[in-house]
Amino acid sequence: MGGRRAVAEAIRAGRAAEVLVAPNIRETQGMRSVVEAASANSIVLREVDRRELDRLARDHQGVVAVLAPEDVPREIGERDLAHFPFAEDAIAVVLDGVTDPQNLGAAARSAEGAGAAVLVMRIRRAADVTPAAIRASAGALMHLPLARVANIPRALGRLQDVGFTVVGLSGDAQGSIYHEPCPAGRIAVVIGSEGEGLSRLVRERCDVLRSIPMAGEVRSLNASASLAAVLYGYVLPPRQLRPGPQ
Repeated sequence: MGGRRAVAEAIRAGRAAEVLVAPNIRETQGMRSVVEAASANSIVLREVDRRELDRLARDHQGVVAVLAPEDVPREIGERDLAHFPFAEDAIAVVLDGVTDPQNLGAAARSAEGAGAAVLVMRIRRAADVTPAAIRASAGALMHLPLARVANIPRALGRLQDVGFTVVGLSGDAQGSIYHEPCPAGRIAVVIGSEGEGLSRLVRERCDVLRSIPMAGEVRSLNASASLAAVLYGYVLPPRQLRPGPQ
């Protein structure tokens, strides 16, 4: 896995078995973060030829983390949702058919930044957690528990059984995210696929459908941008935000 921010997060998450760097790499804030994280976790940076880094990862920015096989982003199953230690105001993010790894990574970054407890996505017809997705997430996929499920409506039912209100995002919903405040308690936010939006069965399973008001000529946002708008404009305002690094 390449990229300075993603590598630093992999180290902090305890997932990096080894870190490889290019000779004479330029010192930047991102590289200082890698060095500091490696020092704090007793990981030695090993210098290798840049061609070796090119072989291991694209867009590596001169640094690559080698992950042990067991250190891929942790996954849980659908049944685990019934026993997961959710907080009383937990946020779950559910992706119903997002297939673009960049969208997956960006969505995971927004979800983790908002303090989501879990990211739920399909096993089939969905983006895989690739190095490109991890880079796009800025390392957030190394921290965020991931539930891969065969059936999204059934997984939403399991979340409802443990107290979640399921809010689906749909462009044709009667009420927008400004129509009424976000329900209290546990919230599961569902984002549909890039082209089709929410599937019919997923829409029927949602407790609430909300849209994002659009003032311009382009009448929609991509999946990850929609998720960020809903999390930060609808779900989080009633909650206490945790300050993070700027």
